[in-house]
Amino acid sequence: MLIAADYPFLDVFWTMLVFFAWVIWFWLLITVFADLFRRHDISGWGKAGWTALVIVLPYLGVFAYLISQGKHMAERKAADMQASRAEFDDYVRQAAGNGGPSDQIEQAKRLLDSGAIDAAEFEQLKRKALA
Repeated sequence: MLIAADYPFLDVFWTMLVFFAWVIWFWLLITVFADLFRRHDISGWGKAGWTALVIVLPYLGVFAYLISQGKHMAERKAADMQASRAEFDDYVRQAAGNGGPSDQIEQAKRLLDSGAIDAAEFEQLKRKALA
């Protein structure tokens, strides 16, 4: 119990504050590098320049990137999320719409009604869907 008494509350608070600042700093670095290497609008030399700046002068590099590209980072992230959501929605629609025999028979019936296939082809498609 003497160990706890030797470490005052403000020292504990300061240690926690420094630790969380350290975690946030690495989160910022990872965010900047992830955005930098996902970009398609700058060349490899531009990416190399930003990377060198962030590695050589980390605080200045990260803050300069966040100041100059912050709005664009948010726009790129939102666009990526929308694209991902659209792909997922398309996948769900495709999986839900083409899976069951009733949907296949319904499509075959529409083809029969439009005259694209005849009754024998409809029966063949119906047997195939029910098999």
